[in-house]
Amino acid sequence: MILLLDTHTFIWYVTDNSRLSNQVLELINDENNEILLNIASLWEIAIKQNLGKLSFNQPFEIFITQQLNLNNFRLLDIKISHVAFVAALPLHHRDPFDRILIAQSIVENILILSADKIFDAYPIERLW
Repeated sequence: MILLLDTHTFIWYVTDNSRLSNQVLELINDENNEILLNIASLWEIAIKQNLGKLSFNQPFEIFITQQLNLNNFRLLDIKISHVAFVAALPLHHRDPFDRILIAQSIVENILILSADKIFDAYPIERLW
């Protein structure tokens, strides 16, 4: 199964946060699943770190690179088709980072691992 991590899901997973559901933990840890992280999530994490909302014990680039390699997560680039789909999405949710995740989920037919229930307003499959 191919799964796309929401930004908070990635952060909670790599920081061993107890808010992560058992189902999500099992899905991420299942070696048969391919786990994707949107490149926009890295952008969002960098902004949050710059604002002081996140802090890692290493420089951003080192921490992210190590976590991607350690957990065998693959980056999902943003394609023109994803951005074009964002333009057609209803405005149930205005967060630009979440909107690109939603568009990618629809265009690529990928499940999203997210605690964000507003995603359910879109024709995607969200697991938590």
